[in-house]
Amino acid sequence: MELNVQVSGTAHQWSQIYLSDVSNPQKQSLFISKLNLCCEVSDCSDPDKTSAEQDLKHQMLLELVDFVSSGSARFNESAIAAMCKMCAINLFRAFPPKYCSNSTSGEVEDEEPMFDPSWSNLLLVYDLLLRFISCTSLDAKVAKTVYGKVMVHRPFVRNAVSNIIYRFVFETERHNGIAELLEIFGSIISGFAVPLKEEHKMFLWRALIPLHKPKAVVVYHQQLTFCVVQFIDKDPKLANSVITGLLKYWPVTNSPKELLFISELEEILEMTSMAEFVTIMVPLFRRISFCLNSSHYQVAERAHLPWNNEHIFNLIMHNRRVIFPLIFPALERNSGNHWNQAVLNLTHSIKMMFCEIDEELVLACQRKLEEENSRSSEAAEKRKMYGRLKPSACTVAC
Repeated sequence: MELNVQVSGTAHQWSQIYLSDVSNPQKQSLFISKLNLCCEVSDCSDPDKTSAEQDLKHQMLLELVDFVSSGSARFNESAIAAMCKMCAINLFRAFPPKYCSNSTSGEVEDEEPMFDPSWSNLLLVYDLLLRFISCTSLDAKVAKTVYGKVMVHRPFVRNAVSNIIYRFVFETERHNGIAELLEIFGSIISGFAVPLKEEHKMFLWRALIPLHKPKAVVVYHQQLTFCVVQFIDKDPKLANSVITGLLKYWPVTNSPKELLFISELEEILEMTSMAEFVTIMVPLFRRISFCLNSSHYQVAERAHLPWNNEHIFNLIMHNRRVIFPLIFPALERNSGNHWNQAVLNLTHSIKMMFCEIDEELVLACQRKLEEENSRSSEAAEKRKMYGRLKPSACTVAC
C-alpha cells in the first residue's frame, strides 16, 4: 500500500490508515502523524461535536498503544519529540473548577468521584507514555541525547516542585498531586550523588519536613516517608534534623496523624547512628512519654513497640540512664490508670525488661518519683490550706 504521509490530511482520513497496513519504512512517519493529530484537545462547549472527536481520538490512541506495546519499531528522535509534545499538550492542563475538590485534604471522601469529560482518552495517553518510556526499542543514542538535554533543566524542575510544595504547605493546603510528585522525587533522591549537595539538603529542610504539617499528610505520608528515608540513607547525619522537624510538627491533638509520625520515627531511628541519637534523645523521649500515656489506645500501644526493634533497643539500652528517668513516670501512670488491657500488658513488659537489665536504675527512678509525688502532694495541701485561710483573713480584716 502506497502512503504519502502529510499532516494536512483530516483526522478521519488518518484514522482509516492503520499502522499494521503500511510498510516498515512508512510506520515511523504515520506514527508521528497520528501523534500530531492526537494533540488536538476538544472543546467541551459543543457536546455532539466533542463526542465524535473524542471517539476518533480514542480509536487512534488505542492503535498507538498497541503499536508501542508490540515492540516492532525503533523510535528516532523525531518520534520521541512528537510523543513528548502530544503528552505535554494532553496531560499538562488546568482542571475545570467543577472537577476540583473543595476539601482541605485534597481528596473527596464522601462524594462520588468526578472525572474530566476526556478522562477515557487521558487514561490512554498516560498508558501510552508509560509503555513508550518502558520500550526496549528506543534508540540508545537518541535516549542519551534526550537525557543530556533534560539534565540542564533539573534545577528548574526541583525549584518548580519546591514552589508547588511551598504553596501547598503555607498557603492553600490543597493539591491533587502531592503523592505523585513525591513518588517521582523518591526515585530522583535515590540517584543523588554523595556527599549530598547543599541545595539537596535545603529541599529536605524547606520542603519535605514542612510537608508533615498539613492535615492531609495521610494522603501522601507513605511517599513522604520514603523520600525522607532516602535522604538519611545518603547522609545519616540528617537524622537529627529530620527528627527535630518531626517533633516541631508533632500532631498533639490528631491521633491518626500521630500514629503515622510514630511509624515514620521508628523507620528513621532504625537508620540513626549512636552519635546522632545522643544529640536528640532527650526531647525525643519526652515526646514518646506523652505518647505512652495517650488515652487513644492505638497511639499508646504503638509508642511501646519500638522497643521490639533490635537496633532501637540497643540505642536505648546504651543510654538508659538518661532515657529511663524520662519515661518511667509515664509507665507508672499507665500501670495505675490506663483503661486498655493491651497497653497495660505492654507497659508491664517494658518495666520487667528494665528490671532484669538494670534493677538498681529502676529502684532509683522509683524513689525519685515517690519524692516528686510527695513534694507535689505537700504543695497541693499548702495551696488547699491557703485557699481556706484566705477568706478567714479577709473576714477578720473587715
